[in-house]
Amino acid sequence: MAYNNIDFNKKTILITGGAGFIGSNIAFYFQDNYPDALVVVLDSFRSGETLNNGNLKSFGHFKNLLGFHGKVISGDINDKDLLKSLEDSYVFDYIFHEAAISDTTASEQDLMIQTNVNAYEDLLKIAIKHKANMIYASSAATYGDSDRFEVGYEQPNNVYGFSKVMMDNITYKYLQEGVDISIVGLKYFNVYGPREYFKDKTSSMVVQFGHQILGGLTPKLFEGSDKILRDFIYIDDVIQANILACEPKKSGVYNVGTGKARSFEDIVTILQRELDIDNGKEYIPNPFVGQYQFFTQANIDATKDALGYEPKFEMEDGIKAYLAEIKRLYEVEVNNGK
Repeated sequence: MAYNNIDFNKKTILITGGAGFIGSNIAFYFQDNYPDALVVVLDSFRSGETLNNGNLKSFGHFKNLLGFHGKVISGDINDKDLLKSLEDSYVFDYIFHEAAISDTTASEQDLMIQTNVNAYEDLLKIAIKHKANMIYASSAATYGDSDRFEVGYEQPNNVYGFSKVMMDNITYKYLQEGVDISIVGLKYFNVYGPREYFKDKTSSMVVQFGHQILGGLTPKLFEGSDKILRDFIYIDDVIQANILACEPKKSGVYNVGTGKARSFEDIVTILQRELDIDNGKEYIPNPFVGQYQFFTQANIDATKDALGYEPKFEMEDGIKAYLAEIKRLYEVEVNNGK
């Protein structure tokens, strides 16, 4: 399904973080719809390297790219020689920058700033030199403790959210200087859908609850989960926003959500209904009170105006669309091990 009138055939497209969740979905969007586009995927594929919290440093996984026919490059966006090689070897028309240290619990502030902030500016300079429109992943984590989910009301409460605010600030600086490309930052809210499984513990609660239910377990919810609300957005709507951002009416930073807040209780209820399995629900104390967002809901008015974006998937629709993949993952990955 094409989301705008741009013909991407014969275009050269760079996707950083292209073996990750959102990046790999973007790669297949182009492959499926524009077979004559040259799609270059750059990813720091996972190794055994972990952060101080024990989580993997990179979530990039080859299985997210099974069936992909484009160019795949393994490398780190902090590698200046690699970036120079990309700059010299290609002339990009569009750059989708999804690569990041995306673990909100990571404590390595130096690595976070280097990877998320400094490398972004290096890539932006390549985009300007190539006259390539830049679309990059910002995050709803920039809002942190804010109770107003609009650009300009960010209050990040971890270094990840701070790093994304700094990326947005770089964007504003370059736009004020009058660059001749478009630059769009997309603040993703709670994204779920196919190709997220290899994010491990940071994958959405949709797939995690789905696998608990399929495994005969009783889903564990925090007490008061019917009042813990998030803006959950299905991956297809995120891809829509990325493609529309290729030629925006106005460059800038925009929220990507549904504009509707739903509860974790809703997720379990919908999954149990669709799977026709009712294992009940278990409620446990919330250990994160005081450091936990109880409500997020994207204001998407500006996104609609600038990009022509209109979310298509209610939570019920997204979970139905995702269900076959949740079942497949359970059989192939959970039962058989990774």
